[in-house]
Amino acid sequence: MFLVCGDSLFDFFLESEAGPGAATYAARAGGSPFNVAIGLARLGAEAGLLAGISTDMLGQRLARVLDAEGVSRRYVIPTDRPTTISLVGLDADGVPAYQFYDSSDTGVRPSDLPEIGPEVTGLHFGSYSLAAAPVADAAATLATAHRDRFISVDPNVRPTVVPDMDVWRARLDLLFPLAGLVKISAEDLELLWPGRTAAHFAEDVLARGTRLVVVTDGGAAAHGWTAGGDHASARPPKVEVVDTVGAGDTFQAALIAQLLRDGDPAGAIGGLDTDGLSRLLAHAARAASITCSRRGADLPRLHELTD
Repeated sequence: MFLVCGDSLFDFFLESEAGPGAATYAARAGGSPFNVAIGLARLGAEAGLLAGISTDMLGQRLARVLDAEGVSRRYVIPTDRPTTISLVGLDADGVPAYQFYDSSDTGVRPSDLPEIGPEVTGLHFGSYSLAAAPVADAAATLATAHRDRFISVDPNVRPTVVPDMDVWRARLDLLFPLAGLVKISAEDLELLWPGRTAAHFAEDVLARGTRLVVVTDGGAAAHGWTAGGDHASARPPKVEVVDTVGAGDTFQAALIAQLLRDGDPAGAIGGLDTDGLSRLLAHAARAASITCSRRGADLPRLHELTD
């Protein structure tokens, strides 16, 4: 099982409004780690979620979604704290802006962490659960304790939750040396290290012990670098973009699912040459483009990528 760790929430998309006092919203289950776990399951990987899920009305719905998608709740931590809510606005290109009403998330502390069984072969960490206390302390504790397993990291920066980039950088300085895979968007790279090129970032992170670094850039080419010295890029296919919600999570899930095909993601990275890396990036970019072609974080299923 690949265990995805972090936050789960409900996104509320503005549908219509009748003046400042009346608006209609469409609610969708989400949160970056929540999406990645579902994406893995839809792509045929055995996936679980480690997150604090509320016993409130929205939390009960999140649990039902996980069950329907085949994501294990063995490591879910029940809590009576409220479910995080995010209000989502889309610009003319379908790019989202988020306003979080968060419970960080939702109050998971290191002392709440369950014992991780041997069936867990790897862990993924991402989004504001990396930076917002107390859940960030739990994430750091978990990653450090299980550094012998394959670890994946995607910062997925949320400055409306934690605006201080120094906090994000300090957390990532701890996580990057533990990770076999680091994916970051060009937007997040600019937020965290203004002016740093993707190649410079990859060189730095690989020097800390990471085996594969991937930098995505929306509809532009994604680039990947391996510790073995290979570099490749892939551009996503053109689609009619409805919105880009969940595109990065889709890319992440597709990367992990491909690396898990033989059950040894570290070995899969070690066996990548330039052509293999290019195919891996193209596969993930195609998956992300499917998500962009429909509303919200509706991640693709395996048959959509194999037809």
